[in-house]
Amino acid sequence: MTLTRRTLLGSAAAASALGYPANEAVHVGVIGTGGRARVLMRSLAQLPGVKIVAVCDIWDHHLKLGGELAGAKAFTTKEHEALLGRKDVDAVVIGTPDHWHTPMTIAACDAGKDVYVEKPLTHDLKEGRAVIEARNRSRRIVQVGMQQRSMPHVEKAREIVQSGRLGRIHKVRLTWNRNNRGRTARAAPAIDPRTVDWQRFLGSARPQPFDSYRFRNWRWFWDFGGGTLTDLMTHHIDIVNWYLELQYPAETVALGSNYATNGLWETPDTMQTLLSYPDQQVQAHFESTFVNARDAEMIEFMGTEATLYLDRGRYEIYPERGSAVKAEEWILGEGPRGADFYKNPDGEALHLANWLDCIRSRRPPAAPVEAGVLAAAAGHLGNIAYREKRLVRHGAAALNSGREA
Repeated sequence: MTLTRRTLLGSAAAASALGYPANEAVHVGVIGTGGRARVLMRSLAQLPGVKIVAVCDIWDHHLKLGGELAGAKAFTTKEHEALLGRKDVDAVVIGTPDHWHTPMTIAACDAGKDVYVEKPLTHDLKEGRAVIEARNRSRRIVQVGMQQRSMPHVEKAREIVQSGRLGRIHKVRLTWNRNNRGRTARAAPAIDPRTVDWQRFLGSARPQPFDSYRFRNWRWFWDFGGGTLTDLMTHHIDIVNWYLELQYPAETVALGSNYATNGLWETPDTMQTLLSYPDQQVQAHFESTFVNARDAEMIEFMGTEATLYLDRGRYEIYPERGSAVKAEEWILGEGPRGADFYKNPDGEALHLANWLDCIRSRRPPAAPVEAGVLAAAAGHLGNIAYREKRLVRHGAAALNSGREA
């Protein structure tokens, strides 16, 4: 399925409930214009009925690149408060490091802005309740950037799983493996610290001197990110939650090591995590590494009658021996199995189009706050299990209060 004109026009044709008639553009501000946000900005440019009017970043280089994409008339600033205070901004895209996602989402909701926020939504278990409450009191549309939910083959695969065709699913296997040792290079990029508002970058993180490597590789340091469990597993466990209607795991264990990044990264470059849901009789296993790309990124739902393989460009059904289930596949994207991104489907454009639809109609988005909190929590719990070297037992009540048992 290609990203058709009919699909994209949906965001301009939806009914308006709060002052967004189809013939008027939704004015968007972008906070954090690094590489990921600029991908989203290019996807926004494909969509009708939307205009980027403001950009914000704490690094001069990224602010310049974001401003060039937005256009000469766009407002530019290093202070997100200034962007949120503008009356000509209706909605914001948040593409900052993880530790800013929840604080900025709450601030944007309180400023009356609808929000598209990159995953993981939270950087800490304690943030979940606060961001849900902010959305509820402001009645804003908040879409979490778990774009797989808007991919047509992922939606179709959910129908297959929920139809029972695979039989009873007791095990789900999730992988996101990369042989990308270039990502683990020890050389710090040359950045003039005078071009960076480092204190604003730190935000709530502990005080520390400017470090250009940490600044450019923040995902692998606990103050700013959560490693592969929050950066990568969040996408996949969200799909598992969505398909199987899971809530919080009852038990979590994890093992991690730094083989290529010892003495450099704080988070492991090789990780395995097991999540147990005894009430639903399901186990989910996630593995990731940066030293081998076997299986790349994929999910396998292992049923008693058949297994469903899913990545970002296809699904495939493999029957068990003696099963009446027929083999089936739907391949949308060109390229190798397990690719991080496919040109088709364009998940970013589809997910942003859904967000714009919901801004106009005030319907719940494809990836609401609750789903974002739930998916991120699995990563946080895995990181607790790894860092404290123990089995973590927990429940929804403890997680809702920001604590684990």
